[in-house]
Amino acid sequence: MSAKRRRKGKLFYGFWALVIIIIAGFFVYRAFFKKETPIEVQVDLVQKRDITELVIANGKVQPVTYVKISPEVSGEIIELPVKEGQMVKKGDLLFSIKPDLYIASSNSAAANLQSAMGSRDIALYSLEKWQAEWERAKGLFQNSLLSQSDFDNINNSYLTAQSSYTNSLHQVTMSRAALDRASEDLSKCIIFSPLDGTVSKLNSELGEKVVGTGTYTGTEVMTISDLNHMEARVEIGEMDINLIKLGQKSWLEVDAFRDRKFAGTVTQIANTASGTSGTDATKFEVRILIDEKEAFRPGMSVTAEVETRYRTNVLAVPIQAVTTRMGASAKLKAEKEAATPEDKAPEKADSNVKAKKDIATGIEEIVFIVNGSSVLKRKVERGISDDNYTEIVSGLEENEEVVIGGYKAISKDLEEGKLIKVLPTTN
Repeated sequence: MSAKRRRKGKLFYGFWALVIIIIAGFFVYRAFFKKETPIEVQVDLVQKRDITELVIANGKVQPVTYVKISPEVSGEIIELPVKEGQMVKKGDLLFSIKPDLYIASSNSAAANLQSAMGSRDIALYSLEKWQAEWERAKGLFQNSLLSQSDFDNINNSYLTAQSSYTNSLHQVTMSRAALDRASEDLSKCIIFSPLDGTVSKLNSELGEKVVGTGTYTGTEVMTISDLNHMEARVEIGEMDINLIKLGQKSWLEVDAFRDRKFAGTVTQIANTASGTSGTDATKFEVRILIDEKEAFRPGMSVTAEVETRYRTNVLAVPIQAVTTRMGASAKLKAEKEAATPEDKAPEKADSNVKAKKDIATGIEEIVFIVNGSSVLKRKVERGISDDNYTEIVSGLEENEEVVIGGYKAISKDLEEGKLIKVLPTTN
């Protein structure tokens, strides 16, 4: 019995010895044989470059000068010799409105003027008559040959004749003004082009009745545009509008002219936002004169790249090389916030907002520097950027190697001291 018990004891201790050896072997393997997998990256050198910052905006091509043509009088269009797209000269007939009503009004005004002038002449004859009577009566009255009562009657009649004559002069003036107005309305039945240009838009047809602008908004019959001078009217957000200055150069891409860029110059910047209602973003209209001539049409879509700021011979890295990480102080605040019990403070919502603001202020912009087979984290300060590169104001030196890809490695995987494997950069 004792021998059998000794055999079982040996098996028991042997089993646990084997377990201990396996566990120890596992940790030895982890410590000495399993290596960290390097992260595959692409790198580039910190170099000096010229950088031009661009503000990109969308809009429409419009003529610099255009006139919306609306009649000043109402009526039916009886002549419309132009068509949309037709070129016209200043003074050319655009359209005419049926003048019958305005001819009648002019004739009536002319007749009223003649009547007023006749009444004026009668009043003048009466005035001359009573003036002579008054002068004669005055002499008789001074010689006591005429009573006071008779002289007063003649004097009153003389004063009445004067008033009648003055009133007749006013009636003539009013009638002449009415005739001038009627003649002016009649002349407005024929509309001529106010400038050399092209009929860029035609809204009405022959025989259509239009409303004049005298008392109403009026009918917009057509638009005459000077297509020799075109501009881009683009909308720029409030975050970028302060970067825009008069005279800045820009490059314009018009959808209708593929693979071409047209030079332009900023000529006008709106002082008032054009989109502030509802959920619309606040934007300001900027006008850019197109320096080159082409067969542009009003309303064509355009994308403008306005050159706002530039730097010459400054340190720069590819934009994708710069990423963000939370600083040490921000990490502590984040951990403290995460450890706070949800029901500890009744003002949790306000504290959460404050914590988020504190954390946000601790975000750092960094790049990863190649240090042999690993990387070092380097805090940097950026300046302006273009489409491909960003200026580095501080934190880097020329010819240092920085990680520029891939995106997942830079934004998430890489940390201080991580092993890397440099891949060839594809051009």
